[in-house]
Formats: sequence, structure tokens, C-alpha cells
Amino acid sequence: MSNTWWELQIFCETELEDSIFWRLENFGCRGTASEKKGDSSLVKAYLPQIKVDLLDLAALSLWLRQDALCFGMAEPELQWNLIDEEDWASSWKQYWHPQEIGDRFLINPAWLPPPENSDRLVIKLDPGVAFGTGNHATTQLCLEALEMRFSDYNAFFQSGNTKEDNVVIADIGCGSGILSVGAILLGAKKAYGVDTDPLAVKATMENCLLNGIADGQIIAREGSVETLAKILEQPVDGIVCNILADVIISLVPQMSAIAKPSTWGIFSGVLVEQSKSVADALEKNGWIVATLWKRKEWCCLNVRRS
Repeated sequence: MSNTWWELQIFCETELEDSIFWRLENFGCRGTASEKKGDSSLVKAYLPQIKVDLLDLAALSLWLRQDALCFGMAEPELQWNLIDEEDWASSWKQYWHPQEIGDRFLINPAWLPPPENSDRLVIKLDPGVAFGTGNHATTQLCLEALEMRFSDYNAFFQSGNTKEDNVVIADIGCGSGILSVGAILLGAKKAYGVDTDPLAVKATMENCLLNGIADGQIIAREGSVETLAKILEQPVDGIVCNILADVIISLVPQMSAIAKPSTWGIFSGVLVEQSKSVADALEKNGWIVATLWKRKEWCCLNVRRS
């Protein structure tokens, strides 16, 4: 049983992809991908057979239909079947292709050669079983926010300021490490990543090697903010957190404790209708929401200390 996996296939309207990715992550799926089928999409996802039974899959089907109804879209169709372990890890990869994000990033699957003559920052990625391929709107929003943040830093130093740029960030819920790697490629000195899933920590460190990140520039540990508090040498300059709204709200006091008066934050994984409750929690703990970026039903809050 331990080497048998459920393969889920969801036929849906393309506009539902992001909410489906989010629902599948919460359900515990390992590896997700999508492909276009005419005017619709086929989303595939995988998880070990021992994790769920048929009743759980039936419940997932109901949640997906309810989500679609909330957005006023056609109900998606969920199908499932069992596959052997050696097939699951490679099955979804055939649908994942290089993807440009923002003005500077290119996410490139590790098993494909990068495009020639690209002037973008290439993030080679093999997420393994961790969440974070760059397909989800929240990951894209975070990368674009990081790009904006480091563009501001570059403008600061190019204008004649002599202060050394030694930006250290915390990546809470690091997943595949995509945001930590992106920050380092943009010029961060160091990134500390934490995730409650040990497989995510493993994926983060493997993706550091794939991208030639220098030893010690990215440090990943299993745990959450309390783990960061123990390993940080000093408060961080920036915090990126792409998880879920309820988790962000619960962690805000702890995140505030590892921040400087000048620390900035990028918070995503938040549905638009949840943004007010997240903003309220941040403001109660001394943060100011500078901008709120939206993509489909998702948003990203760019914040700073008051």
C-alpha cells in the first residue's frame, strides 16, 4: 500500500485552476500540474493511497463543486485511479514547462535545458513532493513583490548611498524553496526557510544545489516561526510568507518578534475576501499594509513596520 498513489484528474474551467491548486494543497496532494484541453483545463495531482480513502475523495469532489458554485462557474469533474510509486513522480512533470514571472524571473523545470539567450534570472526547480512550482497565483505574486522590493534596494544604492546591502529574509512555509532562491538571485545575502513538512525542507536544500546557491546562503529547518527565533542571529530585514490566511493571522505576533523597525513583509496565500482579516491582524501588531495586489481570487499584501 505504501508504494501506491492516487492520481487525481480534474477537468475544470481554466479560471478555477488557482482555487483547485489551493484546495489540493490543503488536501495533502504531492505534486500538481495542469494542461489546457481546448477552452478548459485538466489538473492532475498525486497523493499516497494510505493517506486517504474513497470517502475522503468523495468529500474532495464535493468541496471542489462548492468552490465552483461560489465563483459562479461550472462544476469540475473529478476522476481518480491508482498508480505505482515509480510512475507518480514523473507523471505530472510532462505537463510543466518553463514559465516567465514578472519582469525578471524564469522558472525552469530542472529536467529541461533553460532557454537560450534569456536575460532573466533562471530558477531551476524540482519541487519533488513539496508545494511551490510557480504555477499558483500566490507564488507568482510573491516573486513579483520580491522583484519590486529588490528593485527599490538597487535604486537606493545606485543613487549614491553607501550603506552595504546585506538583506536577510525569513521564508515561512518555504515549500520547494522557490521564494528563498528567488530572493538570493535578486541579491539577498541570506534566507532562512522553515516549513512544518520535512519533505519541503529537503526539497528546499536540493533546489539550492540545483541553482548553485553558495553553502550557508539558504538555511532551511523543519518547524515554524519559533524555530526561526532560535536560529536567527538577529532580526530579519524581510519576511515572505505564502501559506494560508488563518495561519498567517495566528503567526503575526511571532513574526513581529523577529522583525526590525524597518522590516518589510510579503504575505500571500490569501483569498481576496480574507484580506481584511489578515490586514487587521497585521495592523494590530504594528504593521502597515502598503499595497494589496490581486490576481483572480487571490491577493498579496505588501507591508512594512509602522
